[in-house]
Amino acid sequence: MPPFAVLHVCMGNTCRSPMAERLLALRVAQQVGRSAEDLVLSSSCAIGSWHVGQGMNTPAAHELRSRGGSADGFRSRHMATEHIETADLILTATGEQVEYIANEHPQGLARTFLVRHFGAIAARVTDDELPAGDGSARAVYERGRALVALADKRRDTVVAERLEDPWGEAPEFFTRVADEIDVALEPLVARLFGTGSVSEVVSR
Repeated sequence: MPPFAVLHVCMGNTCRSPMAERLLALRVAQQVGRSAEDLVLSSSCAIGSWHVGQGMNTPAAHELRSRGGSADGFRSRHMATEHIETADLILTATGEQVEYIANEHPQGLARTFLVRHFGAIAARVTDDELPAGDGSARAVYERGRALVALADKRRDTVVAERLEDPWGEAPEFFTRVADEIDVALEPLVARLFGTGSVSEVVSR
């Protein structure tokens, strides 16, 4: 039951998935305020174990802070079965990570999407296709679960685009990737709360 749990996945859990984790938390907080974690729980992990326990990559943390988010307290972690089992929605950076989950954690596949793919599908879902929303934890949870089920049925209706890995790239590359994450998460937040759009999403 509530909160609606979103798990973000990439290779090392230092750049893309941490930015996605904290950007989703930021956008939800902008929508509802201090009770954000009671409604949507945003976390992340890696399919690799190289960076376990490390903080967020410095350029990724800088990009996050530039948007009003925080990298404080973040530590990379390796994917575990419990992460998959407790997630209502799993958002990956690339198709390779979807394949990894299909092979290692097939029970989570129906809830797993590339983040940009899911965002594009969610953008086409209308509010009348989801349970009524009143902003309560239960309503957000029920709308989120219904949205994931709809997206699973509509996978073939939208082209699945990946998030490129910004590791070792220039700051401008991190900005582009963060923009793509923000754009992908906007429809998710809008559908969870029954709003037309999310204010303050960065448009560059």
